[in-house]
Amino acid sequence: MDNYEYNELLKALTIKIDNIEKIINPIKLKKRVKEIEDLESSADFWSDAKKAGVLQKEKNLAKSILEKFYIAKNYLEETKEFFEMANEENDEETKNTLFDDAPKLENLITSLEIRMMLSGENDDKNAIISIHPGAGGTESQDWANMIYRMYLRWAERVGFKVEVLDYQDGEEAGIKDVSFIIKGENAYGYLKVENGIHRLVRISPFDSNAKRHTSFCSVMVSPEVDDDINIVIDDKDIRIDTYRSGGAGGQHVNKTDSAIRITHIPTGIVVQCQNDRSQHKNKATAEKMLKSRLYEYELMKQKMEKDGIQKSEIGWGHQIRSYVLAPYRQVKDNRSNQAYSNVDAILDGDITKVMEDVLIAQS
Repeated sequence: MDNYEYNELLKALTIKIDNIEKIINPIKLKKRVKEIEDLESSADFWSDAKKAGVLQKEKNLAKSILEKFYIAKNYLEETKEFFEMANEENDEETKNTLFDDAPKLENLITSLEIRMMLSGENDDKNAIISIHPGAGGTESQDWANMIYRMYLRWAERVGFKVEVLDYQDGEEAGIKDVSFIIKGENAYGYLKVENGIHRLVRISPFDSNAKRHTSFCSVMVSPEVDDDINIVIDDKDIRIDTYRSGGAGGQHVNKTDSAIRITHIPTGIVVQCQNDRSQHKNKATAEKMLKSRLYEYELMKQKMEKDGIQKSEIGWGHQIRSYVLAPYRQVKDNRSNQAYSNVDAILDGDITKVMEDVLIAQS
């Protein structure tokens, strides 16, 4: 990097910070924090625990945004001052240090930019994820398991919690279905971009002739809905089945019919839960999953109608991302149009940048 390139980078980052400042309006945000803190000091603040919780969440979110904004802005301002002084004094050592630190500064402001993008109505919610293999039997079931592991590893990397709701083993390998919740700050905001068809190309470990195979699986992501979101489900529109828990999600295999499957007949949406010994608790969780899926379904339906998109199948031509392991190694996302060579790291859960690139491309 030379003086000109670094100066252009600083100009670009300054524009980003100025735009972010216009969006968040720090003066207004600080005023709102003060208002909530004043309310907290009143004697009747906790008389309505639900309202108090909402206000505290709003306050903590505002304080977090303000802290991140001022750290990034101050870092940029100090960097610009150091660069200006280094140029005046022909201090090449300082300039080289600044050049080396450029990625850190850029990542800090990009992270803040991403944080601003995660301000949608549901972005701060937990994410309910269901993974289903496409056509292809063992191949696709193994691929679905690889995708499942990728999200588990991502959650571990970022410090999020995972709760398995339903798990169905594949007949020979992999999984037939899995549903789970990832709990953490902006979990849905990040994971919503994973909603879609994922395609794998590799030399099959299940083919004795070592031929290249293409497999698909679908990932469905829904926000964990709050109780105050009103979603009406008529009893006549659902079918409830019980079955015996089994597989990694079962607590007491082949003993009681505690697992619950709910089918929403008008949409064909099916949810399952077997993570508890209690059939009643599994039913309550499955009902919450169904509400989340129906909520996401309506949002997706509105978007597809607006964009003129037809419902896709789990197969060719509809994938959001391709993972190629042979004859070359590359992960390519069709929304951001970005390609990545660190395939093993991505499959091991290093997908934050992949998701952020999609968020930026869709902003």
